[in-house]
Amino acid sequence: GVTVIVPRDGDIYTDQCSAGYYSFNGNGEMTGIHWVEESGQLGTPIAITNTHQVGVVRDAVNSWFAEVVRQEIPWHQPVVGETSDAFLNDAAAQRVTKAHAFAALDSTRGGAVREGNVGGGTGMVAHGFKGGIGTASRRVGERYTLGVLVQANYGTREALTNAGVPVGREVTGAGRERRDGGAADGTPPADRDGSIIVVVATDAPLLPHQLERLARRVPMGIARLGGTASN
Repeated sequence: GVTVIVPRDGDIYTDQCSAGYYSFNGNGEMTGIHWVEESGQLGTPIAITNTHQVGVVRDAVNSWFAEVVRQEIPWHQPVVGETSDAFLNDAAAQRVTKAHAFAALDSTRGGAVREGNVGGGTGMVAHGFKGGIGTASRRVGERYTLGVLVQANYGTREALTNAGVPVGREVTGAGRERRDGGAADGTPPADRDGSIIVVVATDAPLLPHQLERLARRVPMGIARLGGTASN
């Protein structure tokens, strides 16, 4: 699947917003990020999908501007990131198409965010459970809001922690991983490397280098849930 975030209403290409980027660890693919780092600006939707579909979605975003928005753009660098759904999906079949990306782009809206087994999170596994799309938000003082969206596909069952409690160690029964990496009921192995994409958005008037600092704090939150930055 595909999940799309539009950073602001209106003409996002000519009225770009400030942006920053940080990669704590790993080798995940993300297009368009060099321009974000060079300019500190974002003028495209952010799309997240599975590892083998980054190119298809990136091309689809360009086509969407030309065919749907009908905006003549001299050059365009869509931001598209990924996590791997190879445990639950035949990734090599590359089933995500331009039409799926267009559907995600056309259905963007304000309000509550669909979570769980939706969009780019459809094939994901997190801490040995079914993973997917998740969100959180906080009000900062009286004026500003900070929102987070994740596509979670990482972590071991035993490391899962909630409010400092290692709850993953207490989960037994169906789906518990075998030591050979499989599970009694055929679910994916939980002791595995993985990946997670986190998008942080705020209406606070931060500059690009401040937004990068904000992004650098994200791994601390992942660590509190039991993420260990496996290689």
